[in-house]
Amino acid sequence: MPELVPGRLVLSELMAWAGTPGLELVLDEAFRPKIAAAEQVVARAAAADAPTYGVNTGFGRLAHTRISPAQVEELQKRLVLSHMCGVGRPLDDVVVRLVLILKAASLAHGHSGVRPATVDALLNLLRHDALPVVPAKGSVGASGDLAPLAHLSGALIGEGEIRLAGERLPAREALERIGMAPLVLGPKEGLALLNGTQVSTALAIHGWWQAQLLMDTALVAGALTVDAAKGSDTPFDARIHRLRNQTGQGIMAAKLAELLQGSEIRESHRYGDDRVQDPYCLRCQPQVMGACWDLLSDAAGILEREANGVSDNPLVFPDEGEILSGGNFHAEPVALAADRIALALAEIGAIAERRIALLIDPGFSLLPAFLTPAPGLNSGFMIAQVTAAALQMENKHLASPVGVESLPTSANQEDHVSMATYAARRLIEMNDNLAHLLAVELMAACQGIEFRRPLRSSPALETAFATVREISPKLEDDRMLGPEIGALAAAVLAGRLAGA
Repeated sequence: MPELVPGRLVLSELMAWAGTPGLELVLDEAFRPKIAAAEQVVARAAAADAPTYGVNTGFGRLAHTRISPAQVEELQKRLVLSHMCGVGRPLDDVVVRLVLILKAASLAHGHSGVRPATVDALLNLLRHDALPVVPAKGSVGASGDLAPLAHLSGALIGEGEIRLAGERLPAREALERIGMAPLVLGPKEGLALLNGTQVSTALAIHGWWQAQLLMDTALVAGALTVDAAKGSDTPFDARIHRLRNQTGQGIMAAKLAELLQGSEIRESHRYGDDRVQDPYCLRCQPQVMGACWDLLSDAAGILEREANGVSDNPLVFPDEGEILSGGNFHAEPVALAADRIALALAEIGAIAERRIALLIDPGFSLLPAFLTPAPGLNSGFMIAQVTAAALQMENKHLASPVGVESLPTSANQEDHVSMATYAARRLIEMNDNLAHLLAVELMAACQGIEFRRPLRSSPALETAFATVREISPKLEDDRMLGPEIGALAAAVLAGRLAGA
């Protein structure tokens, strides 16, 4: 049974957990005294005369309004209800599970003032795969992901909806089915559940994970294209990349060289080919993909730190008996990490689309026009490349930085926001676009390999070739390729082409 240890979360482990329905995740017992100690500090503040934000005051611009001790519990409930303003389609199950994990971990650090039972309630939803229905839109990524986290929190108190075993139910009914009573929120608990960057972070981690799969797939597709176009593997020589001293570039060059190792096609034109240098889309793959690797690596570090931190406000410090207001809910690090991922996705697609264009151009590829045995009567991959170009143009637009955008909210009390939730959510569409674009390249590259037979590519690339051919047969005469592109894109997103 996996153990939740706040401060020691790893991205790969988080994604494995998020992909597990009915996850039995148990909190490390060492954190229970810390949670209880912070709860006691909040309880004392709730009973005291001094104002403490979110405990005995209103919220946002209403922070100067005092709340009587008799209304403290009602204050938290109304906070959750008032913030359940999300719109749009619900977040996917894997993202909701990840949000539940991240929220439980953040609260369990013992600086939010919630009860241990509240953390347990989040883990209990995971255990039963009772997933709150969380609309995807409505957060600006500061003061926390308020609207989406309100829908998550509403499910705990029996409000809103929960998806249980694929069925969308009123939250109270779903809780009853799993034998869980709705929570009655204590002082500050509603605020602690709503405050935080867990939705933005979950979306960004999910986007990063898919981007990693797509980067690995793009290397396979790029290597297949090199062989299909009878390109050279010399540009991937390690000696070249040692002189550049760029980490990602060296890693990508080594992977490309390994993918092409043992190719009969490469050996067939090693000598006597009068082409001196390949076009950039083949030759400069390590430089472009390496820069993207660096971006994704940088983003991973930021997101892993965010997953292991506390983004609540105000924060409770039990050793000093203090509650301090700050701004850890501001998701600027997540927004800019998501922007890095978006830039990487756009550039991976940009060079891949150029490789597709090269393959269909006989002047560069030395293959039949549009990769069809009978050009003219057949159009071959002509329009598949147009589809790839359309997808890439969308991703170029979507890659525009979001973290630099801001609109003031809460009557200008919250006057600079991160827009991290949208920055991370747009990665879903970008990954989907790129998966389809890479599917086109994989199909085109395999079609090009067909014209090189009986020569074979490397063992690694022949494995990838076989996977593509399970979904998309060799193109003899024109046929409808759209369904095959979609099916292969699904395989790409599932990681089936991410290694060879």
